Formats: sequence, C-alpha cells, structure tokens
Amino acid sequence: MNPVQINNIDHANLRVSPKAGAEFGDAANQALVFPAEFEELQREFAIIFRRRETGLQAYALLGLDRDENLFLSGDHWTSRYVPASHRRGPFSIGITRSSADPESGEPMIHVDMDDPRVGDGEGLPLFLEHGGNAPYLDHISGVLRLLYQEMENAPAFYAALDEAGLLTPVTLTIDVSEDRRYTVPDVLVVDVERLAALTGEPLERLHRSGVLRLAILALASLGNVQQLIARKQKLLDTIG
Repeated sequence: MNPVQINNIDHANLRVSPKAGAEFGDAANQALVFPAEFEELQREFAIIFRRRETGLQAYALLGLDRDENLFLSGDHWTSRYVPASHRRGPFSIGITRSSADPESGEPMIHVDMDDPRVGDGEGLPLFLEHGGNAPYLDHISGVLRLLYQEMENAPAFYAALDEAGLLTPVTLTIDVSEDRRYTVPDVLVVDVERLAALTGEPLERLHRSGVLRLAILALASLGNVQQLIARKQKLLDTIG
C-alpha cells in the first residue's frame, strides 16, 4: 500500500474508478458494518454480531461459502446499499500531526496510489476544473466520515446491547436445498424474547439512547437470510 494525502494541486487531474471486484477485497462472505448503517442494511442483509479481541463487532452476511459475496456481480454490487467499509474503495482516513503538537492531529483523506483503480483514465475525477471537490470526492468524504465517527461511537452501542442482555449466541443453520446445509457458528443475534420482555426504566433508557431502535432493526434484518438463500439457489442453478 502507498497511502498519500490528496490535495487539489498534486491530484488536480487524478481519476479513480469506483468499481468493485474480488481483486479489491469485495469477495467476502461477511462485511464489517456499523450502527449508523443499520437502517439501510436491514433492507438487504442479515446483521449479526461477533465477539472479537477488541470487543463486539457487527457484520452483514454476504454469502455462505468462503470468499463468496452473493451481492457482487463482476465489478459492481447488485444490492441497493453497499456497506461503507467496502464503499470507501482505495480511500482511507489518515491523521496528519504537526511537529508542534504530535499528540493531536486532523483526519485527512488519503488514497492508495498502488491501487489499480487509482489513475484509471475512465474513472471519476476527484476535483473540479477550478479546484473544488467533485461529487465523487464529496461522496467518499461522507463515507469516510461515517466510518471515522462510528469507530468512536459503535462500542458504546454494543456495550449497551450487551449490558441489557439483548444478544444471544447462536449457530445459524441455513438450508439451501435438501442436500445442502450451511452453518454459521459463533455469532450473536438480537433475542426477540428478551427484547419483548423489556419494561420500565431499562426500556425507557434504551429507547431514549436510540439503542432500542437499532436493536429492532438488527432483529428485523434476520429475515434477509431468505434472500441470501434465494441468491445462493439462483447461483447454483446457473452453474448447474
């Protein structure tokens, strides 16, 4: 990787392709997602949780086999929404620190100059002719802002879910056909019975904080497992 901070002088004519693909890390059966995305995500994907060394994380189920993304077709996603962790493409946030105050810094947009999408003549411009941000760069700025903010905000949401006892460990069993079954072990999902049993102050607290709404969205998203099955069946029919 070769991340470089972008600016409208050195990169005035730089174009970047927004295309996706397996070669860019999009062929994965799970995508890291964040609470701010749950409303969009729950229309397309099943949202699950996993315990990692760094704490709880949320993921969208994209496929059933390893390195399988059933929402990816060639160089583009077929879903109406693409998780921000994939939508950012070759861009990232880097912290620029000054020698006067190395403890503080400002987040700035960087682009990986080694990524083959960078410098693609058929890509989209980052800057307008007279130096302002082009629409694509404004879009990327919004995606990176979401990711940067959610890295800070998400742990508190996950902790609130955990402390309220709303997550339950399960092994998802997904039957695609009579002779083809998949299991997704070591996941946590929002427990419908525990959610329904909330009353009084705990219920009011979770409602005020917005955690209740996000928990309901994550719970509702599990119905999208059926869409995942349908996509897998279509793929299997295609390859015979």
